[in-house]
Amino acid sequence: MSFYEKLRRQKFLSITMMVFMLSIGILIGTVMQTSGVKAAKEGAVAPDAAPLTVSKVEPMHGEFAELAKQLGPSVVNISTEYIPKQETTRQQPQRKAQPRRRQQPQDDDDDADGGNSGGNDGGLNDFFQRFFGGPGGGGASPFQQQEQPSAALGSGFVVDRNGYIITNNHVVEKATKIKVTFLNDKTEYPATVIGTDKDTDLAVIHVDRKNLVPVKIGNADALQVGDWVIAIGSPFGFQATVTAGIVSSLARDIPGDATSFQHFIQTDAAINPGNSGGPLANVRGEIVGINTMIASRSGGYQGIGFAMPINTAVKVYNQIIQAGHVTRGSVGIRFREDKNISDLLKVYGAEHGVFVDSVEPNGPADKAGMKPQDVITNIAGKNIDKGQDLIDTVADSPVGSTLKVGIVRDKKPMTLNVIVGDRTKIFAEQYGGKKDDEPDAQAESAKMKFGMSVQSIRPADRENLGYTGKGGVLVGSVETGSFADDIGLQKGDIIVELNRQAVNSPDDIRKLQNGLKVGDSVAFHVMRQARGLRGNTGGDWQSLFLAGAVPPASN
Repeated sequence: MSFYEKLRRQKFLSITMMVFMLSIGILIGTVMQTSGVKAAKEGAVAPDAAPLTVSKVEPMHGEFAELAKQLGPSVVNISTEYIPKQETTRQQPQRKAQPRRRQQPQDDDDDADGGNSGGNDGGLNDFFQRFFGGPGGGGASPFQQQEQPSAALGSGFVVDRNGYIITNNHVVEKATKIKVTFLNDKTEYPATVIGTDKDTDLAVIHVDRKNLVPVKIGNADALQVGDWVIAIGSPFGFQATVTAGIVSSLARDIPGDATSFQHFIQTDAAINPGNSGGPLANVRGEIVGINTMIASRSGGYQGIGFAMPINTAVKVYNQIIQAGHVTRGSVGIRFREDKNISDLLKVYGAEHGVFVDSVEPNGPADKAGMKPQDVITNIAGKNIDKGQDLIDTVADSPVGSTLKVGIVRDKKPMTLNVIVGDRTKIFAEQYGGKKDDEPDAQAESAKMKFGMSVQSIRPADRENLGYTGKGGVLVGSVETGSFADDIGLQKGDIIVELNRQAVNSPDDIRKLQNGLKVGDSVAFHVMRQARGLRGNTGGDWQSLFLAGAVPPASN
């Protein structure tokens, strides 16, 4: 055998041996791997369960998610603080007992309580809760007890890129400080109140931040029962919380509610304390309502929430940014409605309408010739079927405009031209306004340098106080440690003279005190109600003289 053949044969054997060894290795590896997998499965808690894997990130296009992104930058969190001013409380005159407004009402006027039949509300007021635990309460009164500091949270939404925000009045009412925070911005922006409207529970506030993203205003009249809606706000302080539901009912009137100018959207979208003032939006992202209250026996969400229609809010907002307040029309009549009203109307010759119970003397209806026992059947040709129809039509009419009011008198139809008046002037005692021939008792007491606040005394106040004297101004508050406090002035006193000069208005005190300098003597002639046998006020008014020298840097 040649050398070449031996080499070929040796190379063949080497290759054959390598292939053999490689095959043995693969076989051994396969056997070991199979055994390992089997052993792992046998050792697993759930050997027959397949491991899970996370899918790739792919954006979803759900409607609610898109709405949340769209509206989030426009919805704000509102926090408030209420710190009452310190004042002396040594003696607080009590008012004569007065019936509380809207407590089982018997009489209605043309701009409040229409459609209320009186009677018991079945305890519904116990669980119709406005869900903002803030200071609340009505306007300042010299007869209220000392109030305590408080703090709370609410919601709102931007309606103008220059910093104007809509919320509920009960969110900011009486607040000493208001702070607003936006989504993804920890800065607390101080806010000021532009104007409020208690009748619709709406407030407009402003923050000094430009280029904001305003919401898109929708039309609540387009809503139908069953439509999807979402609520956004800060329930329990959890900012930008989004919940969804449907419209459960429309034009819902709530028994015992404090106003007849709201006809609510009812929804089952979850809303809770802190949602108050936040928006209710449709599936197009348009704001159709303002979350205002809930029906709850627990104080939290139980499936029934109420939102003020945005159409109402727009009317109020536009008046506030123009005038700072809302003016509503009235014709100056009172009416009664009950379950037997149809029988009453038939006796007086009408098939439908509002029965006039009384006419306010010297009011628009009185001047136009309307009389008690007339039946108002239409206004400008539009049927008036119930009191709420009358309220809505008249309240929305501009003050000074003329309404053609159709009535039935002695079973005969006739038309009267009635000029709409200002509700707060026609029913001044009820709404805290003033009649045209009365001095203006300012909405807030006038602050004086002496460390007190005073206000004019209206005829209604004199009657409530049982004070028959002439002139004078009522002391609304006295700051602790002030000059007024030092000389003994008290809340509820009536100042009739200052340095022997008659006082008939807050301006009289301003003029007199502006002429005083440090060290000058000051003498007040004051009327104060005596204490009764049990230590409470309500006795005769007694004359009292208080005096002192103007101190340095007196407040």
